[in-house]
Amino acid sequence: MERIAQQVESGRSVRAFCKENDLAEHAFYYWRLKFRREQRPVTFALVESMQPAKESSGIELVLVQGDRLRIPNDAATLRLLLNVLREQR
Repeated sequence: MERIAQQVESGRSVRAFCKENDLAEHAFYYWRLKFRREQRPVTFALVESMQPAKESSGIELVLVQGDRLRIPNDAATLRLLLNVLREQR
């Protein structure tokens, strides 16, 4: 899981990451799929930006499994997302 998180954080493709870290690409995909299937609870962490505030087009969440969720910056979409997450408890 640590290697999968490192690949996501690096922003590099799986192929490039595996090559740079001497990992078998097929094994990387196998383990990423295996961890995703375990369906561990989603956890979030507060991330603060040190850059000056700019006009934002939305929020992007990067999950431990490597999935990215882009949420538009409008109240209706945020309310809908929060309602769906609450129903999953």
